[in-house]
Amino acid sequence: MYGRYTQDLGTFAKDEAARLRLQQEQGEATPRPRRPSELLEYTQGRCAPCRVCALQCQRFLISKVGEDWVFLILLGLVMALVSWAMDFAIATCLQAQKWMYGGLDTNVLLQYLAWVTYPTVLITFSAGFTQILAPQAVGSGIPEMKTILRGVVLKEYLTLKTFVAKVIGLTCALGSGMPLGKEGPFVHIASMCAALLSRFLSLFGGIYENEARNIEMLAAACAVGVGCCFAAPIGGVLFSIEVTSTFFAVRNYWRGFFAAAFSAFIFRVLAVWNKDEETITALFKTRFRLDFPFDLQELPAFAVIGIASGFGGALFVYLNRKIVQFMRRQKAINRFLMKKRLLFPALVTLLISTLTFPPGFGQFMAGQLTQKDTLVTLFDNQTWAKQGVSNEFEYLGILEAWHHPRSNIFITLVIFILMKFWMSALATTIPVPCGAFMPVFVIGAAFGRLVGESMAAWFPDGIHTNSNTYRIVPGGYAVVGAAALSGAVTHTVSTAVIVFELTGQISHILPVMIAVILANAVAQSLQPSLYDSIIRIKKLPYLPELGWGHHEKYNVRVEDIMVRDIRYVTLNCKYRDLQDVLQSTKMKSLPLVESTESMILLGSIERAQVGALLCHQLSPQRRLQALRHRLSEASICFQEMDLGDKMTPAEVRGWAGPSRPRGPGDPSGVPRHGGAMPPQRWVQGGRRGGPSLAPWGALPPRPAPRRVSPPRQILGWEEQQLDQLVDFSSAKIDPAPFQLVEHTSLHKTHTIFSLLGLDHAYVTSIGRLVGMVSLKELRKAIEGSLTAKGVKVRPPLASFRDSTTSAGEPDTTALHQLWDRHQHHPMPREAGPGDNNAND
Repeated sequence: MYGRYTQDLGTFAKDEAARLRLQQEQGEATPRPRRPSELLEYTQGRCAPCRVCALQCQRFLISKVGEDWVFLILLGLVMALVSWAMDFAIATCLQAQKWMYGGLDTNVLLQYLAWVTYPTVLITFSAGFTQILAPQAVGSGIPEMKTILRGVVLKEYLTLKTFVAKVIGLTCALGSGMPLGKEGPFVHIASMCAALLSRFLSLFGGIYENEARNIEMLAAACAVGVGCCFAAPIGGVLFSIEVTSTFFAVRNYWRGFFAAAFSAFIFRVLAVWNKDEETITALFKTRFRLDFPFDLQELPAFAVIGIASGFGGALFVYLNRKIVQFMRRQKAINRFLMKKRLLFPALVTLLISTLTFPPGFGQFMAGQLTQKDTLVTLFDNQTWAKQGVSNEFEYLGILEAWHHPRSNIFITLVIFILMKFWMSALATTIPVPCGAFMPVFVIGAAFGRLVGESMAAWFPDGIHTNSNTYRIVPGGYAVVGAAALSGAVTHTVSTAVIVFELTGQISHILPVMIAVILANAVAQSLQPSLYDSIIRIKKLPYLPELGWGHHEKYNVRVEDIMVRDIRYVTLNCKYRDLQDVLQSTKMKSLPLVESTESMILLGSIERAQVGALLCHQLSPQRRLQALRHRLSEASICFQEMDLGDKMTPAEVRGWAGPSRPRGPGDPSGVPRHGGAMPPQRWVQGGRRGGPSLAPWGALPPRPAPRRVSPPRQILGWEEQQLDQLVDFSSAKIDPAPFQLVEHTSLHKTHTIFSLLGLDHAYVTSIGRLVGMVSLKELRKAIEGSLTAKGVKVRPPLASFRDSTTSAGEPDTTALHQLWDRHQHHPMPREAGPGDNNAND
């Protein structure tokens, strides 16, 4: 990537072939090589062949550990075990809460205290434990993984400490019964597990130390996280691709499916082993009729569910963002909550628990049901509005939570939807590991159930078709609503596949797809997805999508948004110019141009390389060499006169390094034992790491050193060095940085940045550097804030007007001038193997 070719390719190939031929001829004449030294101890004795065979098998197995399928099996197995163990612990916590609530049925006040205190303690412990051990474990984790997969390095997000904090914090948060989800955090947990496995397996094969390899394994891990959470491998792979990747490499497809399928299989096998299930079935199995699941006349109702879910999803994202922004913008509240970090989650949990207390307001919203029980009841294929709670139904005890003698099912569902909507938006802002997919999924199922019950009440005998009557199934509407609202919040279509795998039936595939597509169309035109909204709140370096409502941005071009005033390095610059550039900008990469007049872009150089060039020029070693050179020139004078007439000890110390502090009674810097130093009595002093020449009397160290300013000899020498021309022969220069032309459209620029994972690109015109575009400018252009500081604003149609004028003769003349100028300014290159011989 760096440097230039120093030898013709054909000549190099001939020389290499001759060398290999000569090496082969010499190898035939040499005797057969002996066994490796590590095998010699196994070749002696009666069992020598067995020992050698065992050692070779061991090496073969170790080499196979580094292959993909072994890694993916280990990843799927570990994640299935973690998911099953967490579900078991969460179910135990929820069962303990029900046991405490049921055991105190004689006293309502004690029931309330138990119902409120239990989740408050768990949420407070989760928030405190996460904050102390790893604050990076707070939240969903999908926005951070979306940023990491783009190539941005986020510290401490994929460590063992964060893994432990995420698992324990998420278990306590979900065990409290709050409206929180598991899907988003499990994507983060699977990614951390993949990163830790890569570090462990790197002991067997160095391929896991490759950055590109790790990115591929993280992409597969995101699919495993969703697959083992819902036992939905196909939907998990598609969902992970939609929420974490802008462009997906097809070669990773099989990795995601293999790991997700294996993880989902082990997850359901563990449920059978624990006797929770009789066999491997869907997580929320439904029993809809298959001969006639729905009528075509019901499709408008499904479309209404999709459109309403789109507006509801956009409202949920907006409400969640406004709650976070309100907490941050109120400085008094923000300062108070920063001091009392555990107070906010405790207050939110207390509020939600109070409202869901079953004898209180919770009796109007099925407050005693968990999220799993709520979904099981909402997917019921019987009609509640017409038949009520049927005694023939299998889940009689669970369904009683929806039945209230003073209200009907419609009022209960409406109260449930409204209350759970703002409760979920508020609960997801608690600083604990949590997701929002499952609460939104439940709310969507309740909304679909409401529409289904309304249709059943409107058509009590069903819809007549060809003298056949088929009653309406409200459970099918609940499935459609769950997929539509969750798809609208996350801006994904794969939620349709997830509900098919969750329910085990695809009878409603057409209504589900219609509703999900309409919900996405509405939600994407109003608000960003929930994960993109969190990225904006946290100000993570990610590029937003060109979604619905951004068609006017297609007329914007690079010249309208680029930064024109940028710092650069010229080929004939001085070290002082490098120092000024480093002090005036924080750019990680600096453009290298031919000269200030031509501005021909020759390449780019990293900021670290520029700093290394400057440090090498002003290094203590070069300062020491200059001192030795000066001493060698004055050695003849040392034979005839005293050293004090030529060079004082203070001057020598000034050249060798910062002067030592003067002690009491030593104002002149002369050694306290007095007298001038004898000539030619110079030794090497100082520490091992940095030897320097100093007078004999300066060898004893001074106690309590103090900082002093460099002597004028050092400053003068540095000024001379800074005025020299920069030697780029030892620097690594990228001769082909990413470049755009002025007329590149914003859409194409967005595609290039997203596909290649760029953070900046230079803008050139006929080879001249005219500006630079970074993620910051591109993000501002997409969001519509082109008037920000540092961005050159032009009308969107200015590029169109300029494009009507042809380049013609001026551009051709400029090309000829650039070619003639380039003949006199050769490109800097690395030293070739034959350069040293030529100099000799």
